[in-house]
Amino acid sequence: MDTRETLLDTLREQLDLVGAKKGCDHGQCGACTVLVDGRRVKSCLTLTVTLDDREITTVEGLAEGDTPHPLQAAFIEHDAFQCGYCTPGQLCSAAGMLAEVRAGWPSAVTADLNATPRLDDDEIRERMSGNLCRCGAYVNIVTAIGEVAR
Repeated sequence: MDTRETLLDTLREQLDLVGAKKGCDHGQCGACTVLVDGRRVKSCLTLTVTLDDREITTVEGLAEGDTPHPLQAAFIEHDAFQCGYCTPGQLCSAAGMLAEVRAGWPSAVTADLNATPRLDDDEIRERMSGNLCRCGAYVNIVTAIGEVAR
């Protein structure tokens, strides 16, 4: 294995897990977002060699068998995707973001840093700002995430 290989390339080219997409290859679009030990990472910027004994979850691993993850079901219900290219990264990022909120992590728009964050639309937009959608499905993405959060 090449020690310079990114997690994104390992997932796609070695493991045939093609959910995470190569968008910008600079960590700016979020299409490659996956979870490492439950935390969001841009797989195009993460070297595979640094991930020994770490739990990696891609969009392929979000569902429980044939039962979609609640975020996947909400994205379908609220038409929170158009072309679908960014959707795997959006879903992984949303799953990681919900875990951050449950852990009480504030964001740049959290009004009271001592209170449990309230996941309103502004919080969702801020926390998902690292994931771009070229089709502009943001309104439906925020709605889908908000439904699952509540």
